[in-house]
Amino acid sequence: MNTCPAELNFASYLAALNAPRAAKPAYIDDTRQLSYGELAERVARMAGALRQLGLRREERILLLMQDTADWPVVFLGALHAGVVPVAVNTLLTADDYAYILAHSRVRAVFVSGALLPTLQAALAQSPADVEHLVVSQPTAPLPGEAREFEAQLAAAPIAPAVRTLSDEIAFWLYSSGSTGKPKGVVHTHGNLWHTAELYAKPVLGIREDDVVFSAAKLFFAYGLGNGLTFPLSVGATVVLMGERPTPQAVFQRLTRHRPTVFYGVPTLYASMLASPDLPPREQVAMRVCTSAGEALPRDIGERFTRHFGCEILDGIGSTEMLHIFISNQSGQLRYGTTGKPVPGYEVQLRDENGAPVEPGAIGDLYIKGPSAALMYWNNRDKTRQCFLGDWLKSGDKYTCDPDGYYTYAGRSDDMIKVSGQYVSPVEVENILVQHEAVLEAAVIGVPDHDGLVKTKAYVVLRPGFEPDANTGAALQSYVKQHLAPFKYPRQINFTEELPKTATGKIQRFRLRQLEEATL
Repeated sequence: MNTCPAELNFASYLAALNAPRAAKPAYIDDTRQLSYGELAERVARMAGALRQLGLRREERILLLMQDTADWPVVFLGALHAGVVPVAVNTLLTADDYAYILAHSRVRAVFVSGALLPTLQAALAQSPADVEHLVVSQPTAPLPGEAREFEAQLAAAPIAPAVRTLSDEIAFWLYSSGSTGKPKGVVHTHGNLWHTAELYAKPVLGIREDDVVFSAAKLFFAYGLGNGLTFPLSVGATVVLMGERPTPQAVFQRLTRHRPTVFYGVPTLYASMLASPDLPPREQVAMRVCTSAGEALPRDIGERFTRHFGCEILDGIGSTEMLHIFISNQSGQLRYGTTGKPVPGYEVQLRDENGAPVEPGAIGDLYIKGPSAALMYWNNRDKTRQCFLGDWLKSGDKYTCDPDGYYTYAGRSDDMIKVSGQYVSPVEVENILVQHEAVLEAAVIGVPDHDGLVKTKAYVVLRPGFEPDANTGAALQSYVKQHLAPFKYPRQINFTEELPKTATGKIQRFRLRQLEEATL
C-alpha cells in the first residue's frame, strides 16, 4: 500500500496528477463540459478570487451549490488556497442553514442561484457575520451585496497552491439523518487521499478510461468520493446531474453518457427496477455499481444484476469515515451482506459494555482507519462519545458470519426488543421487499394494548396491488414463513411514501414520532 505524503495539498496533488491529460473531459454537467486543463485553471483562479475577497488560510466558506461543474471548482479552489470549504446539503430548510451559518462562522457563501431565496431567508434570521455572497448561475437579478460567480472568477488572478500538511484541516461536511442538530464533521487533506487509495482503486477498481455517474450528490461524503476524489485520482470523466435523482433522470444519463461506473442507493435501485422506463441492457455501459446509505436487499441486487449484467457492490461508509470501509468485492459478492472490511480498515463488534460479542451475535460496529474525521466541531460531548482513541463508534448494529461477511442489523436506536429478544428492522424489511407486492418497507416497534412492544411495518406497494386486509395478511404470512414467529409485523400500515434523508436512508425515527403523536 502506498504511504500518504506528509505534505499534501489535495487540490495541488490532483492538478499535478492530471496535467498530462489537460484536453480530456473532467466534468460533464447539464449544460457544459470542463476539461482537466480548464478545471486546473479555474481552480487556481478560484483560489485567487478567495484571496481577493480577503479570505485567509484556515478561514471558512459555505458551499451551498447544486451539482454542476462549478461545485468542484469552488471546493478544490478553497483547498488550493488553504481555505476550508463547508459543504452542505441543498435540501435543508432556512432554519437549518441559519444554524449552520452561525455554527461554522463562515466568512463567505457560494450558492447556486436556485438556492439563493432559501439562503437569504437563513441570513435574515442568523447571527452569522457573512461578508461575501457569490452566486453561481443566477436565476434572477442579484441583490446589491451579491457577486456573480463567473465575473468574480474572470477578474481573479491565478494563485499558487498553499503548502499544507496531510493532517491539516481541509474541509467540513455536515452529518445528516439524526434527530438533533447537524454536526460539523472535520476532515483533512490526507483523508481524501486515503479513501481513493484504500477503496476506489483496489476495491472499486476505478480506471482512467471510466466515465462515472453518482446519483448521490457531491455534498455527501459518499457523493464527494464518487464524483470528485475517486475519478480525479485516476483521471476519469465525471457526469454531474443538478436535478433530483428520479429513475427517469438517471436513465437519461445512463443511456446518453453511458457511464461505466454508477453509484446509487438502495431506494433508487428499487425505484429503477420498478419503473416502466427501465432501459434494456444494450442501452447502458455500466461495468460496476455501488450502493451505500442503507443495506441493499438481496432481491434488489439479484434482480438488478440479472437485468443489467453488472454487480452492485454494497458497502457501508459514513460522514465520519468519509467513504466506504466495509464492502462487497467483485468475485466475492454476497447479496444481502455488506461484505468484508476494506483492507486498511479494522472493524469490531462490541456489546453494550464494550466487550466483543459472540460469533453471529448482533453488536455495535466500531471502525479504525486512516480516513477518520478529527472531531465534531464545537461538540466535545458528542466527539467523546463517538471518537474513542483510534476507534470510531458508528451507531450501527451488525452481525458477522463464519466467513467474515458483515450483515447490517439497523441503527442502534432502531433495534426493537420483542419478547425479550432483539429484532433487526432491516431483517424484517428485507423479507418484506422480496414479496412481489412490496416496493419499500420500514419496520419499527410499537406498544400493543398491553404496553408490550411488537413490530409494525409501513409498506409502499407496487402498482397493481391493493392496500387492503388481504394484502396485509399475505405479507404477515410471508414473513412468518421466513423468520422466527416473534419477528413478524403485527400491524401493516400502507403508505404512499416513506420518510427519507436526502441520501435515501429511511428515517424510522420519524415513523416512531408519528406513532407517539397518535398515542
